[in-house]
Amino acid sequence: MQRGYRNNNPLNIRRTADQWEGLCPIQTDPKFCQFESMEYGWRAAFCLLTLTYYHKYRLHTIRGIISRWAPPNENPTEAYIEHVADIMDFGPDECLGNPSDHPARWQLLGAAMATHENGIQPDWRPMLMGWEMAKGQR
Repeated sequence: MQRGYRNNNPLNIRRTADQWEGLCPIQTDPKFCQFESMEYGWRAAFCLLTLTYYHKYRLHTIRGIISRWAPPNENPTEAYIEHVADIMDFGPDECLGNPSDHPARWQLLGAAMATHENGIQPDWRPMLMGWEMAKGQR
């Protein structure tokens, strides 16, 4: 099983001082957060994408988001951007719009990123539940 799914962390959010809702009380993975359920992992992912990347950093394109999420000094960023854009059938420099106005685009972005991170498409039910859980944070 892929690490992101073992950890209920579909976008492989790195461990930091952030105390995400739904974090497992004991973290055994040295690099990535472990969540109690996939819904909590998705909640954290969508909070990061919408609150931090869209609202705080003002990133609104696949290229802008992925360039920060997976920087070139750590990843083959351009390949990541192209893969996500291809899955979404969306231009890498096209504006995704406000998450509140275009939720399907942001959900699809999350799904495409999870597919790239883990090599398989995510289960839609926990993803949509995570979106709803994050909604109150936006």
